[in-house]
Amino acid sequence: MVALAQTPPSADRLRAIDDSLAQAWADQVRHDDRLRDLAVEVRFDRGVAHLSGDVADPAQLRLVRELVGRLAGVYGVWCRVGIGGRAPVVVDLGCGPTKQWSSNLGLDIYPAPGVDAVADLSGSLPLADNSVDVLFAVHILEHLIDFLPLVDECHRVLRPGGVLHVMSPWWGHVNAVADPTHVRLMDVQTFKGICQLRPPGTPRWYPLHAGCDGASIFADLTPLPPDADPAPQSHLARFFD
Repeated sequence: MVALAQTPPSADRLRAIDDSLAQAWADQVRHDDRLRDLAVEVRFDRGVAHLSGDVADPAQLRLVRELVGRLAGVYGVWCRVGIGGRAPVVVDLGCGPTKQWSSNLGLDIYPAPGVDAVADLSGSLPLADNSVDVLFAVHILEHLIDFLPLVDECHRVLRPGGVLHVMSPWWGHVNAVADPTHVRLMDVQTFKGICQLRPPGTPRWYPLHAGCDGASIFADLTPLPPDADPAPQSHLARFFD
C-alpha cells in the first residue's frame, strides 16, 4: 500500500531518521557479501541517500541503488558514483547560483555564479545524445507550464543506466502555491503518468524510486530503450497507487 504523506517531519525527526537509516545500511553492508568490499559511501540527509565513490561495473551500482532505496524512510537516492574509474558526468538543470554538487555542470536561463551555460530549459538542451550520467531537476518542473519536452530532452541526453533526479514541492504543502512563479502542481503520482501513461512512441522511463516527505516529492527515473519491458506491477506498487 502506498502511504501519502500529510505532514512533513520536523528537523529533529529527520535527523533521527537519518541516524536510523545510517545504522540500518551499516548493518546491511556487514551482512551482505555483495556490498562489503564495494567502495561506495552512503550518506543520508533528510531522508535522501547520497551515494559517492567508485565501482567496477554498472551492475554493482544498480545493486547499491536498489538496496538503499528499499530502506523505509528513504525519499530519494542521489548518486555520484564513478564506474571503472570514470567520474560521472553530472548536470544541474536550472541550478541558479547553487548546484547540488560544486563539480556539476550548471545550466540555467539566467547567468549567475555557478552557471556554466545559459540555456532555455523549455527548449532543447545544449547537450549531446547519450552524454550525461546524472541529471538534477531540483525545483524546476513546477516552473514550466509544459515540462514534458524537458523530460523528453533528459531522456535523449542520458546514457543507458543514467538517472534523472527530480525534486519539487508537493501539491498539498503551502510551498507549492506560495511561489507565484510556480505554474504546475506536482505529486508522486505525476511520475506514474510519465512512466506509464505517455502515448506510444514517446520516451519511456523506469522509476527507480519515488517518495514524498510531506513537503517535497522525489523521483529517480532511468531511461528505457523502446524495446525494453515495462516495470512490473510489483515494482510500481512500491511507489504508486
